[in-house]
Amino acid sequence: MKRFLQMVVMMTAFAVGSAGAAGAERASANDAVAMVKKVIADMKKLGKEKVIQDIQAQSPQYLDRDLYVTVGTLEGITLANGNNAKLAGKNTLDLKDVDGKSIVRDRIEIAKTKGSGWQDYKWPDPLTKKIQKKSMYVERYEDMTVACGIYKD
Repeated sequence: MKRFLQMVVMMTAFAVGSAGAAGAERASANDAVAMVKKVIADMKKLGKEKVIQDIQAQSPQYLDRDLYVTVGTLEGITLANGNNAKLAGKNTLDLKDVDGKSIVRDRIEIAKTKGSGWQDYKWPDPLTKKIQKKSMYVERYEDMTVACGIYKD
């Protein structure tokens, strides 16, 4: 019986450890694109204001591992940021990464000229809190940009 209980404890510890490791798994580029598509579909179904409020409130349906969503205007005003609520309502047009690369201006340019695409820059990773390479997928929806990105090691 003692041996059986040891086995159960070891299996439980393994299962809990495996679940924790899975939670730390990185999202993929396809996951980021799918999240943006979900946000736009939800905006069409539920209304822009409702979805923007939910993103701003960090609702679980718009968070996945290291993924979070940002929504902004084509003039550079952040409407919602699923990682940093303090950015909402702020003009972030001149926001740059650690290398001086324009982030929001580039995002708006992609949205206006291509409708959707990827941009690369460096940004603090919400999991590690370290500056990491990031690729952000951005898509234009009406007069807004909807974006979600992945972090690269």
